[in-house]
Amino acid sequence: MKRLDGKTVFITGGLSGIGKACAFAAAHEGANIALVDMDSDLTYEVMEELRQVNAKAIFIDCDVSDHSKVKSAIEKTIQTFSSLDVALNNAGIGGEANRVGDMTKEAWNTVMSVNLDGVFYCMKYELTQMSKQGSGSIINMSSILGKVGFANSSHYVAAKHGVLGLTKAAALEYAAEGIKINAICPAFIDTPLLKNAGITEGSDFQKAIVAMHPIKRLGTSEEIAAAFIFLASDNCAFMTGTALDVDGGYLIQ
Repeated sequence: MKRLDGKTVFITGGLSGIGKACAFAAAHEGANIALVDMDSDLTYEVMEELRQVNAKAIFIDCDVSDHSKVKSAIEKTIQTFSSLDVALNNAGIGGEANRVGDMTKEAWNTVMSVNLDGVFYCMKYELTQMSKQGSGSIINMSSILGKVGFANSSHYVAAKHGVLGLTKAAALEYAAEGIKINAICPAFIDTPLLKNAGITEGSDFQKAIVAMHPIKRLGTSEEIAAAFIFLASDNCAFMTGTALDVDGGYLIQ
């Protein structure tokens, strides 16, 4: 029996990196997939590949920082599949590297609008539907930087801390309704987002980042996807409000 057989899974930031790996993992587990991202030259190729795993997959073009577009995306998902069983609020961006005193207001607002406001907008409309159903599972993508600081990344750190606070508060509010809400806190994962931040293969910066992990390597998107499937499935029916660290030992130091 596949763990997500027949369930509808809504995933933001699904065209690359962690989101893409989670979408494919969920499809392999039998889920209907609503893959949500901003349309790009990756869309056709990713969706064709995903539909080879599970034909019941749709793409929805959506900027999660726009609450009306998020609402429409969730409405389209429900119209297509008649339910919303699992949601992965994964869409996120990096930003300029600067100390707090030098951080521009624009850089701060841009990161917060996607990484925190976007999660709130998604949860707001996901929970409306899940409350009607009396069931559901939400997984929010936080970070090890939702638990510790990191210099020159105050906007990202603040947003990811906020995601954990939002996860805990909502978990309390909806636990009695059969809805579980958890978060994943990855360490540094080998994704396009990391490369866009200048952490490129073989660079001194990458070597320094790798050295921060006791396991002495970066994580993979597939390792985060395995944690996502666990949290999305009935294997963790008694877990809510949890922040699951998948970090190669980063946080135990």
